[in-house]
Amino acid sequence: MTHSIEFFPPKNTAGEERLRETIRVLKALKPEYASVTYGAGGSTRERTFATVAMIRQEYDLEAVPHLSCIGSTEAGIREILEAYRDQGIQKIVALRGDLPEGMSNPGHFEYAADLVAFIHQFGGFEIYVAGYPEIHPRAASAPDDLQHLTEKVRAGADSIITQYFYNPDAYWQLLEDLQKRGVDVPVVVGVMPITNFEQITRFSAMCGAELPQYIRRRMEALGDDLQSQTQFGIELLSRQCEQLLSQGAPSLHFYTLNQHEATAAIWQNLGL
Repeated sequence: MTHSIEFFPPKNTAGEERLRETIRVLKALKPEYASVTYGAGGSTRERTFATVAMIRQEYDLEAVPHLSCIGSTEAGIREILEAYRDQGIQKIVALRGDLPEGMSNPGHFEYAADLVAFIHQFGGFEIYVAGYPEIHPRAASAPDDLQHLTEKVRAGADSIITQYFYNPDAYWQLLEDLQKRGVDVPVVVGVMPITNFEQITRFSAMCGAELPQYIRRRMEALGDDLQSQTQFGIELLSRQCEQLLSQGAPSLHFYTLNQHEATAAIWQNLGL
């Protein structure tokens, strides 16, 4: 069983130094790969390229770039795929992405399934897509969201990586719903360590992830004590991940936020 990690491209020298330290620490855990995010409308395109190159060349770790299609042209996406192919990249996380503020035209690719189909036809890449156990916040309905995910797999996706969640029942319900539709690809568990409750509350409101009441109550009782918040988060996620893996989840994908402490602690608690 192999597990993976995710980084975002740093914005400045201090951010790059922090990322490099995180890579050094987490590489020792022998992750299968490190994915690298891609900003809305390609806003981090060059920084994503640079981060992917750094991870591969300087740390000898497989890098998996995210690629979002909203606002993109067919020629632009083909150019990116050709560049990644020339570098020996073998995996891509294919996403629709968010339409940048002020932009009204989604471009050639309206949905992530359109991008997946294009990459699949281009050939040479293993394709990962995103899945939302608790429903994408902008989905018209739960069945509509499930239909979009099904279409991504049928367009050529090899695996699904979930949005993070703190309600394991939502993950098992997603698997059951996909099985009913004949979708049979690995559904990797996305894991977001909790190190700052205010931050995770904000993230969860944006992405539609539920924060169960018992977590809210425990975190609120800890006040501004970030060390205690982190410790509770490590214990919580270690327990949840252990249960998910023991019940058949194929692997874990850690959203590190370019920090290593909580991810490394959970990883080690699980004996991965």
